[in-house]
Amino acid sequence: MTTPSDMATGSQRPLRIVNLGLPKSGTTTLARALKLSGFKVADYRIRTKQTDNTAIHRAFVGDLMYRGYYGTGDPLHGLEEFDAFTEISCLRERRNLWPQTDFSLIRAIRDHHPGVRFLASNRDAQALSDSMLRWSDLGTKRLPRTNIPGLPTGFGASGEQRMRWINGHYQNLRHFFAGADDFLEYDVADPAAPSLISAHLGRDIAWWGKANANTSQKPEVA
Repeated sequence: MTTPSDMATGSQRPLRIVNLGLPKSGTTTLARALKLSGFKVADYRIRTKQTDNTAIHRAFVGDLMYRGYYGTGDPLHGLEEFDAFTEISCLRERRNLWPQTDFSLIRAIRDHHPGVRFLASNRDAQALSDSMLRWSDLGTKRLPRTNIPGLPTGFGASGEQRMRWINGHYQNLRHFFAGADDFLEYDVADPAAPSLISAHLGRDIAWWGKANANTSQKPEVA
């Protein structure tokens, strides 16, 4: 296998990677793994040190995807310098964006970027729900107080409701990508995860571990 720098510069298209996993599913671990493997990664928002393009400094990745989609039809328009997009949803600063649930946008990425590789970082639904609960006010306030695709306002305060939403999201992805070879769902806790990702991308993964671990012991709510 090769690294991104080994790719031919002729007619071969650069590899684009889009993760469709939910927050707290191991997106930061994936971002670090891809970065250490030679990819330029956009994770959640664009850091000022990542680009000289001041127009996208501090912009949320999800917001930029929708700007591209509704402005040109291509959700990755203006993001050509990035290889991978690992956390694409946003629920803060009055922005409520979930591109990983928008199949029209996903189809547009496919249409404009032949060869794109989709990933879906996942973990046990109970563990994912609990991590959402413990992460700042995500599970206690932002999720239940916001109208999110598949999780309307007023729902998501309990573990049972969050898990139903979590499971529904991944079931929708499996249905949409059924039989497709451009999609890989993986469990971040699976020891084989880096090997599966490496085979899916056709690139070596130089590191795998746990990044952005949640150490809060906040208890579950009913």
